[in-house]
Amino acid sequence: MKYHIWTIGCQMNKADSWRAAQELEALGFVPTKEPEDADLVLLNTCVVRQSAENKVYGRLSSLKSLKTKNPGATIAVMGCLVEEDSTCLEQRFPFVDLFLHPSDVQGLMEFVTDERRQATHRAAYKSSRAPVSCYVPVVHGCDNFCTYCIVRLRRGRERSRPVPEVVQEVRSMVDRGAREVTLLGQNVDAYGHDLPDRLDLADLLRAVHEVDHLSRIRFLTSHPNDMSERIIEAVAELDKVCEHIELPVQAGHDLTLKRMARGYTVDQYRRLIDRIRHRVPDVALATDVIVGFAGETEEHFQATYDLLAELQFDVVHVAAYSPRPGTAAMRLEDDVPAQEKDQRRRLIEELQRRIATAINHELLKSTAEILVDGERKGRWRGRTHTNKLVFFEDDRDWRGNLAHVEITWAGPWSMQGKLKVSDPL
Repeated sequence: MKYHIWTIGCQMNKADSWRAAQELEALGFVPTKEPEDADLVLLNTCVVRQSAENKVYGRLSSLKSLKTKNPGATIAVMGCLVEEDSTCLEQRFPFVDLFLHPSDVQGLMEFVTDERRQATHRAAYKSSRAPVSCYVPVVHGCDNFCTYCIVRLRRGRERSRPVPEVVQEVRSMVDRGAREVTLLGQNVDAYGHDLPDRLDLADLLRAVHEVDHLSRIRFLTSHPNDMSERIIEAVAELDKVCEHIELPVQAGHDLTLKRMARGYTVDQYRRLIDRIRHRVPDVALATDVIVGFAGETEEHFQATYDLLAELQFDVVHVAAYSPRPGTAAMRLEDDVPAQEKDQRRRLIEELQRRIATAINHELLKSTAEILVDGERKGRWRGRTHTNKLVFFEDDRDWRGNLAHVEITWAGPWSMQGKLKVSDPL
């Protein structure tokens, strides 16, 4: 039996797809790169942007011929494309066998097999090797009401996993070869508010920090309203927690932020960045920005551009606004022309290219500790504590090991270096 998984969207989707792959392989399935060769095809979907939704529908439509050629194949769709009531999808895509809500890997497994067969292969599941860097979902859903965002409508309210459950999953992954974990949530900083003991993300970071043989811990994505002093202190104090924070600002003008219902002002965000940098001086900061939101004037966009130029982020993820059905922003006029949105997006990208180049050039001739997670085109690749991508060459096997590398070349998106130590650590 063969399976094929196609994934688009956030890290949560990637984590769900990896878990689905592990569960399927525990039942004897083997992966295949071509959906035409698969007995089970899973599409893990995203609709946070119109461009992503278009790709999903294109991919889904292409599978109709597969079902015609191989009626016995199972086609399943999971993720944010699937609403609470999937009747419309079922009518539009009658060749799909199963529609699953976001993260419903268990529903997939219940469809594929019975409990007896799953138990028979559980030992194989536990012994399978984990990637060097793994995603661990710790809180599902979101309680914020950002007017542009469809995630809450599809993934529901926030639901935190208990600390012992998360720690046990991390231990299991480390036992199978993982060296780094990224704790995931649509709003990971809100972790724990719904748990009986009211433990928070800082408590979770400290608990995971105690896992033996784990080298690094990351977390994302954060929300400015929930980035507490306790979380900042945990990043500053815990050696394994990487000095890397993703903190979406989305816009640099208060009126746009108000229309987005983000719940903070530009000045509040600016002061939060100052506090983080004061407590964690070597921190690398990333952010998200939406350009062309409803009502965004040239003045509003310029304020966003100026804020990014002022704060000098290591990474900026920029997207053009696209209205999402069912969101509050659908009631607002989408009044920025597509061409203007694209122009604003490209201006931000060019600004960030210059900023990232300057930041990375400061690292030339310095030595960085790299956790090696794989190869690309004959070179080893890995990331620094601050999430900088670094490549180097060596004949030995460095996968899963720490390498000390002197940076010899720096571009905006990656760096290259040469080894400073002789053996994998």
